Amino acid sequence: MAATARAVTVIQPTVIHRIPFSAENRTARKRVAAYARVSTDNEEQLSSYEAQVDYYTRYIHDNEEWDFVEIYTDEGISATNTKKRDGFKRMIADALAGKIDLILTKSVSRFARNTVDTLTTVRKLKEKGVEVYFEKENIYTLDSKGELLITIMSSLAQEESRSISENVTWGQRKRFSDGKVSLPYKHFLGYEKGEDGLPKIVEAEAQTVRLIYKLFMEGKTPSGIAKHLTKSGVPTPSGKSNWPSSTVESILTNEKYKGDAVLQKTFTVDFLTKKMKVNEGEVPQYYVTNSHPAIISPELFDLVQNEMKRRKSTAGHQSGTGCFSSKIICGECGGVYGSKVWHSTSKYRRTIWQCNNKFKNAEPCKTPHLYESTLKQAFVNAFNSLIQNKSEILDGYDTIIQSLTDNTALDAESAALQEECDVVMELIRKCVDENAHSAIDQSDYQQRYTPLIERYETAKGKFEAVNEQRQERTVKREKMAGFIQTLKKSATLLTEFDEELWYATVDRIIVQSEHEITFQFKDGTELPWII
Repeated sequence: MAATARAVTVIQPTVIHRIPFSAENRTARKRVAAYARVSTDNEEQLSSYEAQVDYYTRYIHDNEEWDFVEIYTDEGISATNTKKRDGFKRMIADALAGKIDLILTKSVSRFARNTVDTLTTVRKLKEKGVEVYFEKENIYTLDSKGELLITIMSSLAQEESRSISENVTWGQRKRFSDGKVSLPYKHFLGYEKGEDGLPKIVEAEAQTVRLIYKLFMEGKTPSGIAKHLTKSGVPTPSGKSNWPSSTVESILTNEKYKGDAVLQKTFTVDFLTKKMKVNEGEVPQYYVTNSHPAIISPELFDLVQNEMKRRKSTAGHQSGTGCFSSKIICGECGGVYGSKVWHSTSKYRRTIWQCNNKFKNAEPCKTPHLYESTLKQAFVNAFNSLIQNKSEILDGYDTIIQSLTDNTALDAESAALQEECDVVMELIRKCVDENAHSAIDQSDYQQRYTPLIERYETAKGKFEAVNEQRQERTVKREKMAGFIQTLKKSATLLTEFDEELWYATVDRIIVQSEHEITFQFKDGTELPWII
Protein backbone atom coordinates (compact mmCIF):
# COMPACT_ATOMS: atom_id res chain seq x y z
CA MET A 1 0.00 0.00 0.00
CA ALA A 2 1.46 3.35 -1.03
CA ALA A 3 2.38 5.74 1.81
CA THR A 4 0.02 8.71 2.23
CA ALA A 5 1.71 12.01 1.46
CA ARG A 6 2.17 14.28 4.54
CA ALA A 7 0.03 17.41 4.30
CA VAL A 8 0.69 20.65 6.16
CA THR A 9 -2.02 23.30 6.50
CA VAL A 10 -1.06 26.80 7.54
CA ILE A 11 -3.40 28.40 10.11
CA GLN A 12 -3.13 32.14 9.77
CA PRO A 13 -2.95 34.24 13.00
CA THR A 14 -6.15 35.97 14.06
CA VAL A 15 -4.60 38.24 16.74
CA ILE A 16 -2.16 40.91 15.66
CA HIS A 17 0.63 41.20 18.24
CA ARG A 18 2.49 44.40 18.80
CA ILE A 19 5.77 44.31 16.92
CA PRO A 20 8.59 45.04 19.37
CA PHE A 21 10.82 47.99 18.73
CA SER A 22 14.26 46.77 17.69
CA ALA A 23 17.39 47.73 15.78
CA GLU A 24 15.68 46.70 12.54
CA ASN A 25 12.33 48.33 13.36
CA ARG A 26 12.71 52.00 14.17
CA THR A 27 10.19 53.70 11.86
CA ALA A 28 7.28 54.24 14.30
CA ARG A 29 7.26 57.28 16.58
CA LYS A 30 8.43 56.27 20.05
CA ARG A 31 8.13 57.62 23.57
CA VAL A 32 11.71 57.79 24.79
CA ALA A 33 13.24 58.23 28.24
CA ALA A 34 16.81 58.04 29.52
CA TYR A 35 18.45 56.93 32.76
CA ALA A 36 21.49 58.66 34.28
CA ARG A 37 23.32 57.74 37.47
CA VAL A 38 26.61 58.31 39.31
CA SER A 39 27.69 56.18 42.27
CA THR A 40 29.40 58.85 44.42
CA ASP A 41 28.69 62.46 45.30
CA ASN A 42 32.11 64.00 44.72
CA GLU A 43 32.48 67.00 42.41
CA GLU A 44 34.01 65.10 39.48
CA GLN A 45 31.22 62.52 39.43
CA LEU A 46 28.54 65.20 39.76
CA SER A 47 29.93 66.84 36.61
CA SER A 48 29.57 63.50 34.82
CA TYR A 49 26.02 63.21 36.14
CA GLU A 50 25.03 66.65 34.89
CA ALA A 51 26.65 65.95 31.52
CA GLN A 52 24.64 62.72 31.13
CA VAL A 53 21.36 64.53 31.87
CA ASP A 54 22.14 67.37 29.44
CA TYR A 55 23.35 64.99 26.72
CA TYR A 56 20.28 62.72 26.74
CA THR A 57 17.83 65.63 26.99
CA ARG A 58 19.24 67.17 23.79
CA TYR A 59 19.73 63.79 22.11
CA ILE A 60 16.05 62.80 22.49
CA HIS A 61 14.69 66.24 21.55
CA ASP A 62 16.87 66.32 18.39
CA ASN A 63 15.31 63.10 17.06
CA GLU A 64 12.12 64.01 15.21
CA GLU A 65 10.76 60.45 15.48
CA TRP A 66 10.94 60.44 19.29
CA ASP A 67 8.72 61.99 21.93
CA PHE A 68 10.62 63.07 25.06
CA VAL A 69 9.25 61.46 28.26
CA GLU A 70 11.73 62.22 31.06
CA ILE A 71 15.34 61.86 32.20
CA TYR A 72 15.20 59.56 35.24
CA THR A 73 18.12 60.02 37.61
CA ASP A 74 19.79 58.69 40.74
CA GLU A 75 22.54 60.76 42.33
CA GLY A 76 25.16 59.30 44.66
CA ILE A 77 23.67 55.78 44.51
CA SER A 78 25.61 52.54 43.97
CA ALA A 79 24.30 50.24 41.24
CA THR A 80 25.19 46.95 42.89
CA ASN A 81 21.53 46.48 43.76
CA THR A 82 18.28 48.27 43.01
CA LYS A 83 16.85 48.55 46.54
CA LYS A 84 17.41 52.29 47.09
CA ARG A 85 17.40 53.61 43.52
CA ASP A 86 14.16 55.61 43.53
CA GLY A 87 14.65 57.15 40.10
CA PHE A 88 15.37 53.77 38.53
CA LYS A 89 12.37 52.11 40.19
CA ARG A 90 10.05 54.94 39.11
CA MET A 91 11.28 54.63 35.51
CA ILE A 92 10.65 50.88 35.42
CA ALA A 93 7.18 51.38 36.91
CA ASP A 94 6.34 53.96 34.22
CA ALA A 95 7.67 51.66 31.48
CA LEU A 96 5.63 48.70 32.69
CA ALA A 97 2.58 50.99 32.86
CA GLY A 98 2.93 51.66 29.11
CA LYS A 99 4.31 55.20 29.31
CA ILE A 100 7.70 54.45 27.72
CA ASP A 101 8.73 52.57 24.54
CA LEU A 102 12.50 53.03 24.63
CA ILE A 103 15.00 53.66 27.46
CA LEU A 104 18.44 55.07 26.69
CA THR A 105 21.33 54.61 29.10
CA LYS A 106 25.08 55.08 28.91
CA SER A 107 26.18 51.50 29.63
CA VAL A 108 25.33 48.22 31.31
CA SER A 109 27.34 49.33 34.36
CA ARG A 110 25.24 52.53 34.66
CA PHE A 111 22.05 50.46 34.53
CA ALA A 112 23.12 47.84 37.10
CA ARG A 113 26.22 45.90 38.10
CA ASN A 114 24.26 42.94 39.35
CA THR A 115 23.65 40.33 36.61
CA VAL A 116 20.44 39.06 38.18
CA ASP A 117 18.96 42.55 38.54
CA THR A 118 19.92 43.45 34.97
CA LEU A 119 18.45 40.38 33.30
CA THR A 120 15.31 40.35 35.47
CA THR A 121 14.57 43.98 34.68
CA VAL A 122 15.32 43.64 30.96
CA ARG A 123 13.05 40.57 30.66
CA LYS A 124 10.18 42.35 32.45
CA LEU A 125 10.50 45.26 30.03
CA LYS A 126 10.83 42.93 27.04
CA GLU A 127 7.51 41.24 27.90
CA LYS A 128 5.84 44.67 27.65
CA GLY A 129 7.61 45.50 24.40
CA VAL A 130 9.88 48.09 26.02
CA GLU A 131 13.42 48.24 24.69
CA VAL A 132 16.58 49.38 26.43
CA TYR A 133 19.52 50.73 24.44
CA PHE A 134 22.98 50.55 26.03
CA GLU A 135 24.95 53.15 24.11
CA LYS A 136 28.50 52.20 25.04
CA GLU A 137 28.04 48.52 24.18
CA ASN A 138 25.65 49.29 21.26
CA ILE A 139 23.13 46.73 22.56
CA TYR A 140 19.38 46.80 21.81
CA THR A 141 17.61 44.45 24.19
CA LEU A 142 14.98 43.39 21.63
CA ASP A 143 17.66 42.18 19.21
CA SER A 144 18.03 38.41 18.97
CA LYS A 145 21.58 38.70 20.28
CA GLY A 146 20.68 41.29 22.95
CA GLU A 147 20.18 39.02 25.95
CA LEU A 148 23.38 37.05 25.32
CA LEU A 149 25.40 40.26 25.08
CA ILE A 150 23.73 41.69 28.19
CA THR A 151 24.52 38.51 30.16
CA ILE A 152 28.17 38.75 29.20
CA MET A 153 28.47 42.50 29.76
CA SER A 154 26.61 42.59 33.09
CA SER A 155 28.70 39.68 34.37
CA LEU A 156 31.81 41.68 33.53
CA ALA A 157 30.30 44.72 35.24
CA GLN A 158 29.54 42.66 38.35
CA GLU A 159 33.12 41.43 38.51
CA GLU A 160 34.28 45.02 38.10
CA SER A 161 32.10 45.96 41.08
CA ARG A 162 33.59 43.10 43.11
CA SER A 163 37.11 44.27 42.22
CA ILE A 164 36.30 47.88 43.18
CA SER A 165 34.74 46.73 46.46
CA GLU A 166 37.80 44.63 47.31
CA ASN A 167 40.11 47.54 46.47
CA VAL A 168 38.08 49.90 48.67
CA THR A 169 38.11 47.33 51.50
CA TRP A 170 41.87 46.89 51.14
CA GLY A 171 42.33 50.66 51.23
CA GLN A 172 40.21 50.96 54.36
CA ARG A 173 42.13 48.20 56.14
CA LYS A 174 45.44 49.76 55.10
CA ARG A 175 44.31 53.06 56.65
CA PHE A 176 43.21 51.16 59.77
CA SER A 177 46.58 49.42 60.07
CA ASP A 178 48.28 52.82 59.70
CA GLY A 179 46.09 54.17 62.53
CA LYS A 180 44.22 56.71 60.37
CA VAL A 181 40.86 57.53 61.94
CA SER A 182 37.70 58.63 60.14
CA LEU A 183 34.33 59.23 61.81
CA PRO A 184 30.73 59.35 60.49
CA TYR A 185 30.72 63.09 61.23
CA LYS A 186 27.07 63.72 60.29
CA HIS A 187 25.95 61.35 63.05
CA PHE A 188 28.83 61.72 65.53
CA LEU A 189 28.46 64.27 68.32
CA GLY A 190 31.44 66.44 69.23
CA TYR A 191 33.68 66.21 66.17
CA GLU A 192 34.03 67.51 62.62
CA LYS A 193 36.57 66.74 59.94
CA GLY A 194 39.60 68.99 60.38
CA GLU A 195 41.78 70.51 57.67
CA ASP A 196 44.35 67.73 58.18
CA GLY A 197 41.63 65.10 57.67
CA LEU A 198 41.60 64.13 61.35
CA PRO A 199 38.71 64.63 63.82
CA LYS A 200 38.48 68.16 65.20
CA ILE A 201 36.49 69.05 68.35
CA VAL A 202 33.27 71.05 67.93
CA GLU A 203 33.16 72.79 71.31
CA ALA A 204 29.39 73.44 71.35
CA GLU A 205 28.71 69.72 70.84
CA ALA A 206 31.56 68.66 73.13
CA GLN A 207 29.79 70.42 76.01
CA THR A 208 26.83 68.07 75.53
CA VAL A 209 29.17 65.06 75.59
CA ARG A 210 30.77 66.26 78.84
CA LEU A 211 27.32 66.87 80.33
CA ILE A 212 26.30 63.28 79.51
CA TYR A 213 29.36 61.89 81.30
CA LYS A 214 28.82 64.24 84.26
CA LEU A 215 25.15 63.30 84.67
CA PHE A 216 25.98 59.60 84.49
CA MET A 217 28.64 59.85 87.18
CA GLU A 218 26.19 61.81 89.33
CA GLY A 219 23.89 58.81 89.30
CA LYS A 220 21.55 59.25 86.34
CA THR A 221 20.87 56.33 84.01
CA PRO A 222 21.12 56.57 80.20
CA SER A 223 17.32 56.76 80.01
CA GLY A 224 17.26 59.52 82.65
CA ILE A 225 19.94 61.45 80.76
CA ALA A 226 18.01 61.01 77.51
CA LYS A 227 14.87 62.47 79.09
CA HIS A 228 16.86 65.41 80.49
CA LEU A 229 18.45 66.20 77.09
CA THR A 230 15.12 65.89 75.28
CA LYS A 231 13.42 68.17 77.81
CA SER A 232 16.27 70.69 77.55
CA GLY A 233 15.93 70.86 73.75
CA VAL A 234 19.45 69.58 73.04
CA PRO A 235 19.63 68.09 69.51
CA THR A 236 20.79 64.50 69.02
CA PRO A 237 23.90 63.67 66.93
CA SER A 238 21.65 63.40 63.86
CA GLY A 239 19.89 66.70 64.67
CA LYS A 240 16.63 65.24 66.02
CA SER A 241 14.83 66.42 69.16
CA ASN A 242 14.09 63.08 70.86
CA TRP A 243 17.02 61.31 72.53
CA PRO A 244 16.85 57.48 72.71
CA SER A 245 18.68 55.97 75.70
CA SER A 246 20.70 53.79 73.29
CA THR A 247 22.31 56.94 71.82
CA VAL A 248 23.35 58.10 75.30
CA GLU A 249 24.77 54.67 76.12
CA SER A 250 26.67 54.64 72.82
CA ILE A 251 28.30 57.98 73.69
CA LEU A 252 29.17 56.72 77.18
CA THR A 253 30.92 53.61 75.82
CA ASN A 254 32.66 55.02 72.73
CA GLU A 255 36.42 55.13 73.28
CA LYS A 256 36.81 57.84 70.62
CA TYR A 257 35.69 60.44 73.17
CA LYS A 258 38.89 59.82 75.17
CA GLY A 259 41.05 60.27 72.06
CA ASP A 260 41.52 56.58 71.20
CA ALA A 261 39.94 54.54 68.42
CA VAL A 262 39.09 50.88 67.86
CA LEU A 263 39.09 50.46 64.08
CA GLN A 264 37.14 47.90 62.03
CA LYS A 265 34.42 47.18 64.59
CA THR A 266 32.26 46.07 61.64
CA PHE A 267 33.00 44.82 58.13
CA THR A 268 31.18 44.24 54.84
CA VAL A 269 30.07 40.63 54.36
CA ASP A 270 28.64 40.89 50.82
CA PHE A 271 29.74 43.48 48.27
CA LEU A 272 26.40 43.25 46.45
CA THR A 273 24.02 43.72 49.39
CA LYS A 274 26.52 45.88 51.37
CA LYS A 275 25.48 43.85 54.43
CA MET A 276 27.55 44.77 57.49
CA LYS A 277 28.45 42.48 60.39
CA VAL A 278 29.91 43.13 63.84
CA ASN A 279 33.53 42.01 63.83
CA GLU A 280 33.76 39.04 66.19
CA GLY A 281 37.30 38.10 65.23
CA GLU A 282 36.77 37.33 61.53
CA VAL A 283 39.04 40.22 60.44
CA PRO A 284 41.73 42.16 62.34
CA GLN A 285 40.91 45.08 64.63
CA TYR A 286 43.26 47.94 65.45
CA TYR A 287 43.41 49.97 68.67
CA VAL A 288 44.94 53.41 68.12
CA THR A 289 45.96 55.39 71.22
CA ASN A 290 45.93 59.21 71.09
CA SER A 291 44.64 59.14 67.53
CA HIS A 292 42.85 62.51 67.83
CA PRO A 293 41.99 65.22 70.43
CA ALA A 294 40.04 63.92 73.45
CA ILE A 295 36.79 65.43 74.73
CA ILE A 296 36.74 63.26 77.87
CA SER A 297 39.81 62.45 79.95
CA PRO A 298 40.87 58.78 79.90
CA GLU A 299 40.42 58.69 83.68
CA LEU A 300 36.78 59.83 83.47
CA PHE A 301 36.07 57.43 80.61
CA ASP A 302 37.44 54.52 82.67
CA LEU A 303 35.39 55.67 85.67
CA VAL A 304 32.23 55.56 83.58
CA GLN A 305 33.00 52.05 82.28
CA ASN A 306 33.65 50.89 85.84
CA GLU A 307 30.40 52.48 87.06
CA MET A 308 28.46 50.82 84.23
CA LYS A 309 29.93 47.46 85.19
CA ARG A 310 29.08 48.06 88.87
CA ARG A 311 25.48 49.00 88.11
CA LYS A 312 24.95 45.92 85.96
CA SER A 313 26.33 43.67 88.69
CA THR A 314 24.23 45.31 91.43
CA ALA A 315 21.04 43.47 92.28
CA GLY A 316 17.80 45.29 91.58
CA HIS A 317 16.74 47.84 89.04
CA GLN A 318 18.93 50.91 88.52
CA SER A 319 16.67 53.93 88.05
CA GLY A 320 17.65 57.48 87.22
CA THR A 321 14.27 59.18 87.14
CA GLY A 322 14.84 61.17 90.35
CA CYS A 323 17.75 62.21 92.54
CA PHE A 324 16.88 59.61 95.20
CA SER A 325 16.28 56.76 92.73
CA SER A 326 18.44 53.69 93.48
CA LYS A 327 20.25 55.60 96.26
CA ILE A 328 18.07 54.70 99.28
CA ILE A 329 18.71 51.18 100.60
CA CYS A 330 16.69 49.17 103.11
CA GLY A 331 18.94 48.34 106.06
CA GLU A 332 16.94 45.16 106.79
CA CYS A 333 16.66 43.33 103.44
CA GLY A 334 19.09 45.30 101.26
CA GLY A 335 16.34 46.21 98.80
CA VAL A 336 16.10 49.52 96.98
CA TYR A 337 13.54 52.14 98.04
CA GLY A 338 11.06 53.27 95.40
CA SER A 339 8.88 56.38 95.24
CA LYS A 340 5.10 56.53 95.59
CA VAL A 341 2.72 59.48 95.46
CA TRP A 342 0.05 59.89 98.10
CA HIS A 343 -3.05 62.04 97.54
CA SER A 344 -1.93 62.71 93.96
CA THR A 345 -5.05 64.73 93.05
CA SER A 346 -5.41 66.83 96.20
CA LYS A 347 -3.59 69.66 97.92
CA TYR A 348 -2.16 67.08 100.33
CA ARG A 349 -0.08 65.44 97.58
CA ARG A 350 3.20 64.05 98.99
CA THR A 351 5.97 61.85 97.64
CA ILE A 352 7.09 59.05 99.94
CA TRP A 353 9.85 56.44 99.60
CA GLN A 354 9.60 52.88 100.88
CA CYS A 355 11.34 49.53 100.38
CA ASN A 356 10.24 47.89 97.12
CA ASN A 357 10.42 44.49 98.84
CA LYS A 358 8.37 45.55 101.86
CA PHE A 359 5.36 43.37 101.05
CA LYS A 360 7.06 40.79 98.82
CA ASN A 361 8.60 38.71 101.60
CA ALA A 362 6.76 36.48 104.08
CA GLU A 363 7.65 38.96 106.82
CA PRO A 364 7.27 42.63 105.76
CA CYS A 365 10.38 44.79 106.28
CA LYS A 366 10.19 46.81 109.48
CA THR A 367 12.00 49.77 107.92
CA PRO A 368 9.62 52.74 107.55
CA HIS A 369 8.58 54.83 104.61
CA LEU A 370 10.20 58.26 104.45
CA TYR A 371 8.86 61.54 103.13
CA GLU A 372 10.95 63.09 100.35
CA SER A 373 10.94 66.41 102.23
CA THR A 374 12.42 64.63 105.28
CA LEU A 375 15.23 63.15 103.18
CA LYS A 376 16.08 66.52 101.65
CA GLN A 377 16.20 68.25 105.02
CA ALA A 378 18.34 65.42 106.47
CA PHE A 379 20.89 65.92 103.68
CA VAL A 380 20.98 69.70 104.25
CA ASN A 381 21.67 69.17 107.96
CA ALA A 382 24.23 66.38 107.41
CA PHE A 383 26.19 68.31 104.79
CA ASN A 384 26.20 71.43 106.96
CA SER A 385 27.78 69.37 109.72
CA LEU A 386 30.57 68.47 107.29
CA ILE A 387 31.13 72.13 106.43
CA GLN A 388 31.35 73.04 110.10
CA ASN A 389 33.99 70.33 110.59
CA LYS A 390 35.67 70.90 107.24
CA SER A 391 39.12 71.77 108.61
CA GLU A 392 39.27 68.53 110.63
CA ILE A 393 38.11 66.46 107.67
CA LEU A 394 40.57 68.05 105.23
CA ASP A 395 43.52 67.81 107.62
CA GLY A 396 45.84 65.10 106.30
CA TYR A 397 43.30 63.92 103.71
CA ASP A 398 45.83 63.94 100.85
CA THR A 399 47.98 61.46 102.77
CA ILE A 400 44.95 59.23 103.40
CA ILE A 401 44.00 59.24 99.71
CA GLN A 402 47.55 58.37 98.69
CA SER A 403 47.82 55.45 101.13
CA LEU A 404 44.41 54.00 100.21
CA THR A 405 44.78 54.30 96.45
CA ASP A 406 48.50 53.82 95.79
CA ASN A 407 48.99 51.72 92.66
CA THR A 408 52.80 51.54 92.60
CA ALA A 409 53.05 47.84 93.51
CA LEU A 410 50.12 46.89 91.25
CA ASP A 411 51.62 48.82 88.32
CA ALA A 412 54.87 46.86 88.64
CA GLU A 413 52.99 43.55 88.89
CA SER A 414 50.86 44.44 85.86
CA ALA A 415 53.95 45.24 83.76
CA ALA A 416 55.59 41.93 84.75
CA LEU A 417 52.47 39.94 83.86
CA GLN A 418 52.16 41.76 80.52
CA GLU A 419 55.75 40.82 79.72
CA GLU A 420 55.03 37.20 80.67
CA CYS A 421 52.00 37.17 78.31
CA ASP A 422 54.10 38.58 75.45
CA VAL A 423 56.90 36.04 75.96
CA VAL A 424 54.53 33.05 76.12
CA MET A 425 52.57 34.26 73.08
CA GLU A 426 55.82 34.39 71.08
CA LEU A 427 56.67 30.83 72.19
CA ILE A 428 53.20 29.70 71.09
CA ARG A 429 53.63 31.41 67.71
CA LYS A 430 56.99 29.70 67.13
CA CYS A 431 55.54 26.34 68.16
CA VAL A 432 52.62 26.66 65.72
CA ASP A 433 54.88 27.94 62.94
CA GLU A 434 57.29 25.02 63.37
CA ASN A 435 54.40 22.54 63.24
CA ALA A 436 53.10 24.15 60.05
CA HIS A 437 56.42 23.97 58.20
CA SER A 438 58.01 20.79 59.55
CA ALA A 439 57.04 17.13 59.90
CA ILE A 440 56.59 16.87 63.69
CA ASP A 441 54.97 14.09 65.66
CA GLN A 442 51.58 15.53 66.71
CA SER A 443 51.62 13.99 70.17
CA ASP A 444 54.98 15.70 70.82
CA TYR A 445 53.54 18.90 69.40
CA GLN A 446 50.52 18.76 71.74
CA GLN A 447 52.82 18.09 74.74
CA ARG A 448 54.62 21.35 73.94
CA TYR A 449 51.60 23.38 72.83
CA THR A 450 49.11 22.60 75.63
CA PRO A 451 51.34 23.69 78.59
CA LEU A 452 52.15 26.93 76.76
CA ILE A 453 48.43 27.68 76.32
CA GLU A 454 47.77 26.93 80.00
CA ARG A 455 50.71 29.14 81.01
CA TYR A 456 49.37 31.97 78.85
CA GLU A 457 45.81 31.68 80.21
CA THR A 458 47.12 31.72 83.79
CA ALA A 459 49.23 34.84 83.17
CA LYS A 460 46.36 36.52 81.33
CA GLY A 461 43.94 35.77 84.20
CA LYS A 462 46.34 37.25 86.77
CA PHE A 463 46.95 40.28 84.53
CA GLU A 464 43.22 40.98 84.25
CA ALA A 465 42.71 40.55 88.01
CA VAL A 466 45.55 42.99 88.81
CA ASN A 467 44.20 45.51 86.34
CA GLU A 468 40.77 45.17 87.95
CA GLN A 469 42.33 46.09 91.32
CA ARG A 470 44.17 49.02 89.73
CA GLN A 471 40.93 50.25 88.20
CA GLU A 472 39.05 49.95 91.50
CA ARG A 473 41.72 52.00 93.29
CA THR A 474 41.68 54.61 90.53
CA VAL A 475 37.89 54.88 90.82
CA LYS A 476 38.18 55.22 94.59
CA ARG A 477 40.84 57.93 94.26
CA GLU A 478 38.72 59.92 91.79
CA LYS A 479 35.63 59.66 94.01
CA MET A 480 37.55 60.74 97.12
CA ALA A 481 39.26 63.60 95.29
CA GLY A 482 35.94 64.75 93.84
CA PHE A 483 34.29 64.69 97.26
CA ILE A 484 37.10 66.70 98.86
CA GLN A 485 37.11 69.20 96.00
CA THR A 486 33.36 69.74 96.46
CA LEU A 487 33.77 70.15 100.22
CA LYS A 488 36.58 72.68 99.74
CA LYS A 489 34.36 74.80 97.47
CA SER A 490 31.46 74.75 99.96
CA ALA A 491 32.13 77.79 102.14
CA THR A 492 28.61 78.59 103.38
CA LEU A 493 25.93 76.54 105.05
CA LEU A 494 23.06 75.21 102.94
CA THR A 495 19.66 76.80 103.39
CA GLU A 496 17.83 74.45 101.01
CA PHE A 497 18.32 71.12 99.24
CA ASP A 498 20.94 71.30 96.45
CA GLU A 499 20.42 68.46 93.96
CA GLU A 500 23.78 68.95 92.22
CA LEU A 501 25.61 68.84 95.56
CA TRP A 502 23.65 65.71 96.50
CA TYR A 503 24.75 63.94 93.29
CA ALA A 504 28.35 65.05 93.76
CA THR A 505 28.77 63.85 97.35
CA VAL A 506 26.34 61.07 98.35
CA ASP A 507 26.72 57.48 97.22
CA ARG A 508 23.63 56.19 99.05
CA ILE A 509 21.52 56.30 102.23
CA ILE A 510 20.97 53.24 104.43
CA VAL A 511 17.65 53.27 106.35
CA GLN A 512 17.81 51.51 109.75
CA SER A 513 14.67 52.71 111.48
CA GLU A 514 12.10 55.48 111.57
CA HIS A 515 14.61 57.94 113.01
CA GLU A 516 17.99 56.45 112.04
CA ILE A 517 19.68 56.61 108.64
CA THR A 518 23.32 56.49 107.51
CA PHE A 519 24.81 58.63 104.76
CA GLN A 520 27.51 56.87 102.72
CA PHE A 521 29.55 59.53 100.95
CA LYS A 522 31.54 59.03 97.77
CA ASP A 523 34.86 59.15 99.59
CA GLY A 524 33.83 56.01 101.49
CA THR A 525 33.06 57.69 104.82
CA GLU A 526 29.81 56.97 106.66
CA LEU A 527 27.82 59.46 108.71
CA PRO A 528 25.02 58.11 110.99
CA TRP A 529 22.18 60.60 111.26
CA ILE A 530 19.07 61.05 113.41
CA ILE A 531 15.97 62.34 111.61
